[in-house]
Amino acid sequence: MAERTIPVTTTVKTTEASTREETRQEERYLAPPVDIYETQEGLVVIADLPGVSKENADIRVDNNVLTIQGKTQHLAPGNPVYTEYTLLNFFRQFQLSEIVDQEKISADLKNGTLVIHLPKVEKAKPKRITVNVA
Repeated sequence: MAERTIPVTTTVKTTEASTREETRQEERYLAPPVDIYETQEGLVVIADLPGVSKENADIRVDNNVLTIQGKTQHLAPGNPVYTEYTLLNFFRQFQLSEIVDQEKISADLKNGTLVIHLPKVEKAKPKRITVNVA
């Protein structure tokens, strides 16, 4: 009996994936560069958030963590033919110490520069207690 080689072919049936509407764009975050200064009154955080408006800046404190978040928007004048401009969102967090008075934190945003004022807690002042004679 003669040996015969039978070619083996593999057929893979592929089905076209169903297309669906993209519901959310992948978000990319950039840690904004910051400078932190200590003054007599407290700490000052200066963060660079170019392209972020006041409405798209979100600064919050939760569980002693300061979160800086900003979203950029670019309104193109028409349909893009060629683009290199990438929108980036900003995100950065800092652990706060007990010296920060979280109730008095304030922030200002002007020309893409965010300035956060973190005032120190007022130290307990010594109090003289009057002793009454009974």
